[in-house]
Amino acid sequence: MEAKDIEKLLKSQREYFRSGATLPIDFRIEMLKKLRSAVKKYEKEIGEALKSDLGKSDFEGFMCESGLVLTEISYMIRHVRRFAKKKIVYTPLAQFASVSYKKPSPYGNTLIMSPWNYPFLLTIDPLANAIAAGNTAIIKPSAYSPATSTMVKKIIGECFPPEYVAVVTGGRKENASLLEQKFDFVFFTGSQNVGKEVLRHTAEHLTPAVLELGGKSPCIVDSTAKLKLAAKRIVFGKYLNCGQTCVAPDYILCESSVKDEFVREIVKQVKKQYGEKPLENPDYGKIINEKHFERLLGLIDSKKVILGGSSNPKTQQIEPTVMTDVTWNDAVMQEEIFGPIMPILTFDKFEDIFDILLDKSKPLALYLFSEDKKHIRSVTERLSYGGGCINDTIIHLATSEMGFGGVGESGMGAYHGKEGFDVFSHTKSIVDKKTWMDLPMRYQPYNCGLYGKLLHMFLR
Repeated sequence: MEAKDIEKLLKSQREYFRSGATLPIDFRIEMLKKLRSAVKKYEKEIGEALKSDLGKSDFEGFMCESGLVLTEISYMIRHVRRFAKKKIVYTPLAQFASVSYKKPSPYGNTLIMSPWNYPFLLTIDPLANAIAAGNTAIIKPSAYSPATSTMVKKIIGECFPPEYVAVVTGGRKENASLLEQKFDFVFFTGSQNVGKEVLRHTAEHLTPAVLELGGKSPCIVDSTAKLKLAAKRIVFGKYLNCGQTCVAPDYILCESSVKDEFVREIVKQVKKQYGEKPLENPDYGKIINEKHFERLLGLIDSKKVILGGSSNPKTQQIEPTVMTDVTWNDAVMQEEIFGPIMPILTFDKFEDIFDILLDKSKPLALYLFSEDKKHIRSVTERLSYGGGCINDTIIHLATSEMGFGGVGESGMGAYHGKEGFDVFSHTKSIVDKKTWMDLPMRYQPYNCGLYGKLLHMFLR
């Protein structure tokens, strides 16, 4: 799409929003129901698109994408009336007689830029929040997942007129053209490098933005952990979607006293979950494209591989790979892995992890496997990270009852459920002052006698 077409599209959305059409709660609910019906209608085709782009099985595609989308849409349908209500708050006596309240209002024209690793989930989830909050939206899906982008465009075109919700496909040229425009709000999910560019552009227009980024999310395993169960859950989280998950455990920090036993359990679980020949497993996915495939191969040190390491260039698949004796200077520790490579590092005593992690960038997720309540409390209190799990991985993002987002280098802002509604809304603070009386103490000429004493009393 050319820049002039994008300008025309945004202009039509501005006019549509200004008409007030998106404001009624009944309208928002109706639109969410249309979206939910379309996702159900095309569930099979969505699965096929995810299979084409990322090699996802039907079960994984539903579990991690379309199923979660349906959950989020349904949650918004049930709760949007409550979320949109004004909330009465306390009014100071000095403001008598008046009523104070907070009222959510939509930002207006929003831009949602989504990534390729969960191309359906991370497009439609924020869209559901944007619709519930009463906005219009232009969606820009990733060019790296074309089959899913085509499905998204088909669903959106069937559900909504373009002046309300529209999809712009394409690559860098379209991204640049969109970011040159003045939106009222921008929601971006992707890499840190692109996130910086998005923030630079939004700063030019003083446009608020949410950035859902990533980083190297650590997974800590201490000597009290139930190692068999820990290995089972870590293997699930690490190799889901071939490791192409922003909240995947990027690397393992294992207490040295249990490292050998932990590694044995990891090897058992990889073979149990993916088979002796993972590249022949029909439910095992693939790397999104050749560029990322080659990048990942460059991170594997064959001398440190104890499991996996093989690949198939024709299918762009890399076996679930485990590396031990890894150091912080190795290539695999210099960037977010975003692939099926598990480096295992060690620490000698639990307090060491704070010396290690407090100097690192704040991760999007952190996982701790431990039965020690003191260890759990110290990690959750002392370390800064977006979110995470105790004795599990990944699943903290699969609920509409908690916000999901990063902190510091891993992002800003959160969404899902109520937080999703709030992040696409501006909350107005309003005082409704009554006209049946008017206290004179604030007006000149100031009376420092009785009125002054009353004002001093009210404000104490």
